[in-house]
Order: sequence, then C-alpha cells, then structure tokens
Amino acid sequence: MRKYADADIRHYWYIEDEDAVAVVHVYELDELTGVYAPAGIFRGTLQRPVPYEIDLDLRRLTPRHRS
Repeated sequence: MRKYADADIRHYWYIEDEDAVAVVHVYELDELTGVYAPAGIFRGTLQRPVPYEIDLDLRRLTPRHRS
C-alpha cells in the first residue's frame, strides 16, 4: 500500500474471498498524513460516490457452485 500512496493513488480497494463471497475493503488516501485511512468494508453491495459513483452487487462477482 505504501507504494500506491507514494504514487498519489487516492483510492485503494482490497478484494478478498470470504466464504465464497467477495468482500471489498476500501481505503482513501489522507492528504495530510500521506497514508491510507479505512473508508469501509463492503459485503453484499458496494456503494461509493468516489472515485466514481458505483453501485455493485458483490454477490454476482462470485461464481456459483454447481451441486
């Protein structure tokens, strides 16, 4: 994350698999400190106004398992 902050990338999203469901950890670069601050953890739906408006159903990102 440090390299992204040093490159002035203002938004950092970390996506992980949590029990076969996508979970998004969102961070925003704090201009005063130059480090990322947590902006939320999203399960089910990701709704954010920045860096662009997005409304995403995270459940659709995970392949369905066949029985």
